[in-house]
Amino acid sequence: MGYLSNVLFAIILIIGFGYFYLNVKKIIRNINLGVAVNRKDNAKARWKNMAMIALGQSKMVKRPVAGILHIIVYVGFVIINIELLEIIIDGLFGTHRIFSPLGVVYDILIGSFEILAFLVLFAVTVFLIRRNVVKLKRFIHSDLKGWPKSDANYILYFEIILMTLFLLMNATDLHLQNVPGGFSHFIKAGSFPISEFIAPVFNGMPNEAVMLLNESFWWLHIVGILVFMNYLYFSKHLHILLAFPNTYFANLNPQGQFDNLASVTAEVKLMMDPNADPFAAAPVSENEVPVKFGASDVQDLNWVQLLNAYTCTECGRCTSSCPANQTGKKLSPRKIMMDTRDRMEEVGKNIDSNKGVFVPDNKSLLNDYITPEELWACTSCNACVEECPVNISPLSIIMDMRRYLVMEQSAAPMPLNAMMTNIENNGAPWQYSQQDRLNWKND
Repeated sequence: MGYLSNVLFAIILIIGFGYFYLNVKKIIRNINLGVAVNRKDNAKARWKNMAMIALGQSKMVKRPVAGILHIIVYVGFVIINIELLEIIIDGLFGTHRIFSPLGVVYDILIGSFEILAFLVLFAVTVFLIRRNVVKLKRFIHSDLKGWPKSDANYILYFEIILMTLFLLMNATDLHLQNVPGGFSHFIKAGSFPISEFIAPVFNGMPNEAVMLLNESFWWLHIVGILVFMNYLYFSKHLHILLAFPNTYFANLNPQGQFDNLASVTAEVKLMMDPNADPFAAAPVSENEVPVKFGASDVQDLNWVQLLNAYTCTECGRCTSSCPANQTGKKLSPRKIMMDTRDRMEEVGKNIDSNKGVFVPDNKSLLNDYITPEELWACTSCNACVEECPVNISPLSIIMDMRRYLVMEQSAAPMPLNAMMTNIENNGAPWQYSQQDRLNWKND
């Protein structure tokens, strides 16, 4: 029977990690739908960004309550899952607490895991209250209706269940360790500062029943971790994996510095070159796809922008700081990122269902997901970029889609079109001829 449980454990492990691997491949494939962009410069600054922002959570603590609680959950959940290595070895080889020979070190590890598990339970409970009882404005925004709102709660429920199972597993283990004369394979190992208060619940129960509960908690805990790991693909919780590459590949330029389109830059340089022949056209291949100015769909965005969309935590800090949103405009930077991810997923499913080839579906990110009204409401102030705890830039997507509207569709708002016409005709944004521009000094 022992060997059967080991084989069953191995099968569950292979299925769990195998499905996770397939989903990771889909994420990488979808991100690579984006346009190539070089983000391998200045490795030292990039490593520093990742260490300070993703690992050190430096931007999270700008809002102290949420920041400190998030650090507790983040540190606790990651460190507690170090025990996953022991669980996997025990499950595959039929051992029990394989690392117990570490002695005092093992006691300290298990004790710290328990304290962190208790702190995680406390922090997650506070998060649930903030979302569902206090109802902070950024958590009841229209962006989070339906699945996004449920998803946030499911993650918190998952964490409560996993931490509770961990403590119950230890509590039953501790109870069986203390059976007079010893019981089965339960050796005295570990320190249990939290579950020692739970263990008395099992006093008076037959030892066999407690052992059955221990095995049940053990199986539910490991299967729960595998389920949660695979749930990441479908949830906003992907950020626990993608925050690290996202902060590493983030834009290092000053926030107010926008990039120029290479094709437009080349044209301007040609115009400014006195030795250039203005009538000489560069050779064009018949099979060459015309360059699109700006972006109308996810394939027109660069791969870092698509990585941003997958990394979005949906925390709403960007939207709560957006001056356009605060004044009642339709724009929500959080929605921009969520819409980009939803469209990317739709394109990915299209590719999956058509044997690796995207078949045009008469949809696009622009208009079907994000409206021009949202894009033109943006003041390009960079508040959303500054607030994001993992260096996501909704503004870069907004600006690329604006470029498409202006340069491909001539669909800028009337005041902007008038300004550009004045610049073209008069050399200035105002509707005065160049000869009349200094008339004001005569008054």
